[in-house]
Amino acid sequence: MDVLPDESEREIADQARAFLSSASPTALVRACESGDKYSPELWKQIVQLGWLDTCLPEDQDGLGLPLQYLTLLFEEAGRHLAPVPLLSVMVPLLVLAKYGAAAHAGVLRNVRDGDLLLSFAFQEADGAWSPDSIRMTARREGDALVLNGAKMFVDNFALSDCCLVAFRLEGQSGLTLALVDTSAPNISHVDLVPTAKDSEALVRFKDVRVPLTDIVGEIGKADQAVQEAMDLASLFCAAQLAGAARRATEMAVDYAKIRYAFEQPIGAFQAIQHLCADMQIGVDGAQLLCREASWKLAQGHDARVEISQAKSFANEKCVMACRSAQQIHGGLGFMMEFDLQLWYRRVVSWSLRYGTTSEHRRRIADHLLGHNGKVRLDGYATA
Repeated sequence: MDVLPDESEREIADQARAFLSSASPTALVRACESGDKYSPELWKQIVQLGWLDTCLPEDQDGLGLPLQYLTLLFEEAGRHLAPVPLLSVMVPLLVLAKYGAAAHAGVLRNVRDGDLLLSFAFQEADGAWSPDSIRMTARREGDALVLNGAKMFVDNFALSDCCLVAFRLEGQSGLTLALVDTSAPNISHVDLVPTAKDSEALVRFKDVRVPLTDIVGEIGKADQAVQEAMDLASLFCAAQLAGAARRATEMAVDYAKIRYAFEQPIGAFQAIQHLCADMQIGVDGAQLLCREASWKLAQGHDARVEISQAKSFANEKCVMACRSAQQIHGGLGFMMEFDLQLWYRRVVSWSLRYGTTSEHRRRIADHLLGHNGKVRLDGYATA
């Protein structure tokens, strides 16, 4: 396994970085915070560049590239704070491509053409990031299911046209997935105000009718699809964290070279040097763990432990890097007029999404301690 990007992967990442450097300036990020929460123009450009087709199967007119390519794109999106619903669209898109029926072909086509936005809703009142925590119920009435319950922390629900919702049908223990029209009667939402100042909502469903044709996969047998969607969301978020924290680290290092104190750059002081070293080590570690997890997924291996390692590590180290960057900048780093706080606020907010540090550590511990006998740390087998 080689987690370092090859020549073609580096080319894709370089092209994405060059594009976002000009297309996603901080002025656009600030404007979206106080406006529509995303840039339709930037999203249209991303769609035209084929980002959504990157890992879709070739038999569905996708590019069929390994997941590592998409992970690199999420790193660049995080690095430039791209105000687009890339994660909330990409996760349900990949699930629909794998588990959807012929009836969803039109949805896939419209999403890839940029005419439809998706979101997904899994978390509930306790905020836990686990399929076991899903308690929302539905009952069957004729040719439809009737949903009742609430979903918390739904990213970009207010922007989306359809939402992939996980729930349990009455009388069944397994999960079911449905693609729900966000404008359907009896759906309401309350906009939340996360630190990132992006779009997040509490969504309530009260006797919401969902046609059986909108069910994704089989009724009561979507546990694997939900787990895969959660894993993808955690991985993509960790990649965004690594990209954003790397940019904050670069800003801090550059500032330490030009900010003088006692007639020398503050980067000459050992305390600042050690701080910068810790930041670099943390960001590199998060990035390498993301790439290891994406490689394992691309090879068809179980990567749940690696994903949890990447997300839990990124949650802590990327926040540390951004806090240290602000410390190096001093009071300047905390001023709203200065751009650094844009990275800090997003990294802090993203670190709490798609699984907290303690949740992902718990999954790693269950893997290590939940088996009798010896455990191989590479995750391939237990004895």
